[in-house]
Amino acid sequence: MWLEPSSGIPLNSNPGAATPQPAVVASVEPGSIGAELGFQAGDRLIAINGMRPRDLIDLQMLCGEEELLLEVEDPSGEIHRLEIEKDADDGLGLGFTEALFDGLRQCNNHCPFCFIDQQPPGRRHSLYLKDDDYRLSFLYGSYLTLTNLTAADWQRIEEQRLSPLYVSVHATEPALRSRLLQNERAGLLLEQLQWFQKRQLQIHAQVVVCPGINDGEALITSLNDLAGFGAGDWPAVLSVAVVPVGLTRFRPDGDGLIPVDRPTALQTIAAVEALQAGFKKRFGNPWAWLSDEWYLMAGLPLPPRASYADFPQQENGVGSIRAFLEELDQATKALPKSLATPKRISWVVGRLVGEALQPVVERLKKVVGLDLQLQPLPSPYWGCDQVVTGLLTGSDLLEGLADRDLGELLLLPAVLLRQGDAVFLDDLRLEQVEKKLGVPICVVGGAAEVVAACLR
Repeated sequence: MWLEPSSGIPLNSNPGAATPQPAVVASVEPGSIGAELGFQAGDRLIAINGMRPRDLIDLQMLCGEEELLLEVEDPSGEIHRLEIEKDADDGLGLGFTEALFDGLRQCNNHCPFCFIDQQPPGRRHSLYLKDDDYRLSFLYGSYLTLTNLTAADWQRIEEQRLSPLYVSVHATEPALRSRLLQNERAGLLLEQLQWFQKRQLQIHAQVVVCPGINDGEALITSLNDLAGFGAGDWPAVLSVAVVPVGLTRFRPDGDGLIPVDRPTALQTIAAVEALQAGFKKRFGNPWAWLSDEWYLMAGLPLPPRASYADFPQQENGVGSIRAFLEELDQATKALPKSLATPKRISWVVGRLVGEALQPVVERLKKVVGLDLQLQPLPSPYWGCDQVVTGLLTGSDLLEGLADRDLGELLLLPAVLLRQGDAVFLDDLRLEQVEKKLGVPICVVGGAAEVVAACLR
């Protein structure tokens, strides 16, 4: 029987390569237990009640005890042992530099459509990490394939109830999924879904559609197979997102992939929407959703707000533009008639979403003195004419906005930059782009910030 503890590695276990590194403190919440104990950034949390946490999941579970013995190493190397009593639901108020303390579980597949393999060499190291870690899936909603899980991983998922997870399915037919992922273990998916169902654990699924490979009848089969796990009081499959494959000019030669075009988008929309009617009757909602890109590529209006239920796949591009438009509607309900000082502002977005956002731009331009110009850009960097906003790079901005009158301010969506660092996907930094464009840049994180930047 597997004997690994469910919430970490014993402090007194034999040292080895599998021993987690200490959790490095990045921030301390004012007024928290951690602040009262004197924690500071740079402190290293080694163990809790004699257990080394492997990740934030272990750490949260270990901190659920009312009596804690913390072993901490400060930046000078001195070891401290702190005994505390607290309520079971009180956290320590500590933020950490990493979510995983024993290393990232990387992907063992060779999908020809993998975006990481479609990047140029020579960029920052983190852009080439192939994350396929079930813990990050649980913590942050990143997608995994289930092909690299060990027996201990499956046991931990069950014991710690790590649910829901987010699973890249792509196809349910075993041979086709194995072909897509170039991994024989990929053919075990239906058995794995039965495992989730038996234990009342759940997933959200995604299918990346590659024209001529897993679209058409293969897509319909996949959705119907997944729907077999979508019923009951505790469905194993909570939702499915259908997204188009993204291809760049850096992809390997002879990968056999073709980009999605307008006819393919129209066919895929028709096929999925035909299934949605039956899913609504069975599950109470469409259950399998098309990402916004399909409608934009097909030149069709986005579905109405009510069709997205509670946006279970918004982070995967399903309803994200509809939600953003809804937020913009709220933020523009009470606009002033005019600005005290006239201003000209540019707002950069990906070309694919420009048309959808233009009506809101026209509404804002009704404010006397506000000249707001939408700047929908392609991406020469990736070799894509129709691109979502989040994939625009610094060089795309420099090329696409060169010699344009951008006014006195450029609004830049925060999704173009690395989280916590002002750097684009091509490693150009925000200050470099701002200097070369010769206009101040205001980074905006949402609809309300866009409107506020226009009006203030």
